[in-house]
Amino acid sequence: MTDTNTPIRSHSAAAPSNFLRTIVQNDLDEETYRQRRWAGEPGVANSHAAAPLDAQPVRMRFPPEPNGYLHIGHAKSICLNFGLAHDFGGVCHLRFDDTNPEKESLEFERSIVDAVDWLGFDYGTNKNALYYASNYFDAMHACAVHLIEQGLAYVDEQTPEEMRANRGDFSRPGVDSAFRGRSVDENLARFASMRAGELPDGAAVLRAKIDMASPNINLRDPAIYRIRRAHHHRTGDAWCIYPMYTFAHPIEDALENITHSICTLEFEDQRPFYDWLLGHLAKGGLINSPPPRQYEFARLNLTYVVTSKRKLAQLVNENYVAGWDDPRLPTLVGLRRRGYTPEAIKLFCERIGVTKADSWIDYSTLEGALRDTLDPTAARAMAVLDPIKLVITNFAENVFEDCSAPVHPHDELRGKRSFQFGRELWIERDDFQIAPEKGYHRLYVGNKVRLKYGFVVECTGFTLDAQGAVIEVQAIHFPDSKSGSATSGNYKVKGVVGWVGAHDAVSAQVRLYDRLFSEAQPDAGGKDYLAAINPNSLATVQAFVEPSLANAAAGDSFQFERLGYFVADRVDSAAGKLVFNRAVGLKDGWGK
Repeated sequence: MTDTNTPIRSHSAAAPSNFLRTIVQNDLDEETYRQRRWAGEPGVANSHAAAPLDAQPVRMRFPPEPNGYLHIGHAKSICLNFGLAHDFGGVCHLRFDDTNPEKESLEFERSIVDAVDWLGFDYGTNKNALYYASNYFDAMHACAVHLIEQGLAYVDEQTPEEMRANRGDFSRPGVDSAFRGRSVDENLARFASMRAGELPDGAAVLRAKIDMASPNINLRDPAIYRIRRAHHHRTGDAWCIYPMYTFAHPIEDALENITHSICTLEFEDQRPFYDWLLGHLAKGGLINSPPPRQYEFARLNLTYVVTSKRKLAQLVNENYVAGWDDPRLPTLVGLRRRGYTPEAIKLFCERIGVTKADSWIDYSTLEGALRDTLDPTAARAMAVLDPIKLVITNFAENVFEDCSAPVHPHDELRGKRSFQFGRELWIERDDFQIAPEKGYHRLYVGNKVRLKYGFVVECTGFTLDAQGAVIEVQAIHFPDSKSGSATSGNYKVKGVVGWVGAHDAVSAQVRLYDRLFSEAQPDAGGKDYLAAINPNSLATVQAFVEPSLANAAAGDSFQFERLGYFVADRVDSAAGKLVFNRAVGLKDGWGK
């Protein structure tokens, strides 16, 4: 975790400005949390607090539920919370809101830790740096008992259907439950029965007693505890009642001495309950004062993806994709396998900014961030994805000419890569046309082109198979035209063609990923998003790449010249069995 001796500082002028930075800066200026103290006699929080009382005037948290893999929307929240904490000299907790054991697992928990680690944010390097809602189950239970004792909560034994009907809607107020007038002692006894497992699942819930006529439906006596006989992946079978998220989350924030609880706009209507709960707990001396405050920002709406965990799980479980790390998914593990880098994700989040207004971000913005981060770093290489043989008829067999190219065109210190020019080469099939279309400057009979880093050649003929498809192209080369030679400038040609030598090329499987959905908003307005799946979102080809890639390590990124950015698959690629994924093209092909 960030050193607690880190000096508190104002955000730099270079930091992107937004309303949340202004709030944090104002709280620092006013020392809102510097003198945080007990509101009364130490109670629950004294024995369960997870953070030093006055260690950090800025303390954030990122609180995912371990019920799925993180996606690009979570990345926005990660960058915001960890970024604000870092910029203001505070800390950010990685906390698991594990209050729903039926949907949570250790697999999802580990994937979340891996994702935050991969993005490079510092929450600590030992197990004590992780936080769990389940660590506070005793404290939450005690808070619930306190509310009952204060006449602020009651056990309701209506059926779920009765509760739903009596809750009312936006046009009519709710109706008090027949159990709302129970005495404190009776509520304590019934809650104890819930805790002891004496009531079946669904037979009762504990509800906060607020206002059944409130225009904010979230304040119409919300449920705060329910009975669930479900095995918890951390606490086992110790509990058969579990707190509702809206009850647990504020208490977790308070016990961890969070200062700014930042969440997305769908929780804005829950903020009054957040304040109501922490206000009563602070008054009773169960948490520190002043309590945390909740602030909301607009979630990420990205075109051509779905980010609902339920929908992502359906795509995985029903085999529409190959797993949570399928490179077509917006999950962070999928984006990583696709070839996205932490720097690209962070740049994307910086570019889209933070506001309270909902809007749609075009997918090309994400792709642009990847191009801009890979261009200065990715090694270059030549590859042929749809190969056709090019035979240089005036070049002797078994004779090879050494050629070279820079590893990176703007960084001479990275050296050169080497390959050989011979009689037989591989070129892209679309670099030859029998009847050239207007403006076509590549190979056709009678035309000259430069084979990049090699020689100028002139196309002299081609060979067809029995079906009329081109299977070979013939050409002659000009020996004094080699790139880099003193006489290469004597040849002026309009076309440049990539190639690899047939004798030293390395075979590789290349996966050409595209957008998973063909519609910009595949699930908008209740549409069947499965019907919008792009049938061409994945094509697999057997390609040839230049020999410098023979030992490409899994996860290494390259620019295949003229083709795009590719990454050696971090799961399947290995020496002798290369597999590359297309991360992004050299330019936006969807913008047209």
